[in-house]
Amino acid sequence: MTAKKKSGKIKNAVYEQELARMQIELVKLQEWVKATGRKVALIFEGRDAAGKGGTIKRITEALNPRICQVVALPAPTEREKTQWYFQRYVPHLPAAGEIVIFDRSWYNRAGVERVMGFCSDKEYQEFMRSCPEFERMLVRSGIQLIKYWFSVSDEEQERRFQKRLTDPTKRWKLSPMDLESRKRWVDYSHAKDLMFSHTDIKQAPWYVVSSDVKKHARLNCISHLLSLIPYKDLTPEPIELEERPQQRGYVRPPIEDQTFVPEVHKDLC
Repeated sequence: MTAKKKSGKIKNAVYEQELARMQIELVKLQEWVKATGRKVALIFEGRDAAGKGGTIKRITEALNPRICQVVALPAPTEREKTQWYFQRYVPHLPAAGEIVIFDRSWYNRAGVERVMGFCSDKEYQEFMRSCPEFERMLVRSGIQLIKYWFSVSDEEQERRFQKRLTDPTKRWKLSPMDLESRKRWVDYSHAKDLMFSHTDIKQAPWYVVSSDVKKHARLNCISHLLSLIPYKDLTPEPIELEERPQQRGYVRPPIEDQTFVPEVHKDLC
């Protein structure tokens, strides 16, 4: 209780401390996945501005991008639209010793495509039938599939949209699709409920993250993720750097022959 402000939000110092601790655990998890050949696939879904991207960023911040990869596919090409629906996602699934994070996934069909009319009713119904079987097949193949849904209130989503209007670093996040989805809150709610009713399976259940407070959502999600994977600490023994041998036979070329980046900020110190 002492770690929170009167507003119920965690103090910044406590948040940073806890995040740093968890990121160390994520590195341990990464090394265990690599050493054991584990295959982990994470799905992050939820409404626009629900905080998925921020959580993914904190998870991957200290990890090796060769082991932990983020997949955020663009809209399908005309060719991809003619493929088996899951086909363009399959090449991105993890191999042994890899973690793959899908920043939105095949669930686009049950969400944005359904609500915006980008798929036919037949395609939607087929997705609802085949998705649970597809995911059971992934699990049987040895992939640990973990699905998170970030839940944000109407009021908080609106506040974040308004903030993006004035923040130059976040303005790009307001796409025409985001603006359209803002008008269809109820439609997306119905789509999400139907999606859960078909795809919340015991082999790969949905885990809902309350995300009205971003910092809470990040810590809660990372803590839960760490609890789902039985990793062990494989941190190697401390490394002692030997004294470097004396370097001989090298003459550095004149500095004037090299092009340096201007140090425009040195006078601001």
